[in-house]
Amino acid sequence: MNPTQPLILNFDNSVDEISDAIRIDLVSWQEAIRFGATRKVFFDFTSRFDQLLPKSYGTALLGSGDYHHLSWPLIERCKNKGPFQVVIFDNHPDNMRFPWGIHCGSWVRRVAMLPYISHVHVVGITSKDIGLGATWEQYWAPLLTNKLTYWSMNVDVGWAESIGLGRAFRGYMTPNELIDGFLRELPRGPTYLSIDKDVLAPTEVKTNWDQGRLLETHLMQVIHALRSQIIGSDITGEISQYHYQTWWKRWLSALDGQTEIPTGQLSTWQKDHHMLNQRLLAAITTSNLT
Repeated sequence: MNPTQPLILNFDNSVDEISDAIRIDLVSWQEAIRFGATRKVFFDFTSRFDQLLPKSYGTALLGSGDYHHLSWPLIERCKNKGPFQVVIFDNHPDNMRFPWGIHCGSWVRRVAMLPYISHVHVVGITSKDIGLGATWEQYWAPLLTNKLTYWSMNVDVGWAESIGLGRAFRGYMTPNELIDGFLRELPRGPTYLSIDKDVLAPTEVKTNWDQGRLLETHLMQVIHALRSQIIGSDITGEISQYHYQTWWKRWLSALDGQTEIPTGQLSTWQKDHHMLNQRLLAAITTSNLT
């Protein structure tokens, strides 16, 4: 199997056809896995999921950002390449408490605490999820043990400095300042790269979630800086429309501000994602060959 061959995990039909990609049909799991799942359902799925995946593949495309928690089992498949760091582009920390199981906003803690993960960087956060008012929602273990760093913009993280967690909460004013600061401190070494496109400004692409301020050029800067270091990667954050059958998913997704997509826009916005995916895949592949 070609180690640069893209892998499409098709839960929601949001990822368009890509030349030479391996496509795995997972539509029947959409209701069970999308947004979140109980521990039993999640682990039942991942045990079967592991058997479906080829031994070797390139960048995995997960569909909507509602599936970002699947980065966890994909990262675990790279454990024989450890130790390695994880760089995540995301507008949210994805390190929030979720008592009912695993969901797309709670998986980072589990990755950060894996023994072969040297560090996790979440880059591009503008969400108030890391502000003082949301401290009770955070998982604190990876922050306190220096396994996790947030790189954010326009969020007041001064409170973290006052309690000795300044190195874990890095705040900047502009996208350029953030990326420059991150690249100055990014250690060289094996890296798993996960891109949630909600980190991008809405002028770049539209996603299902509230969005950040980065531009495509910022992603490309980091991909270039990681040349020859990327041992695995995934892309999520496609835009797709879905109406949950499960009451608690309807309720929580409404609380998180997911709104209806305007009539007639879905196809156009998905085409924008397809073109961006092609460029990101090309950059990641080129980075690994140099």
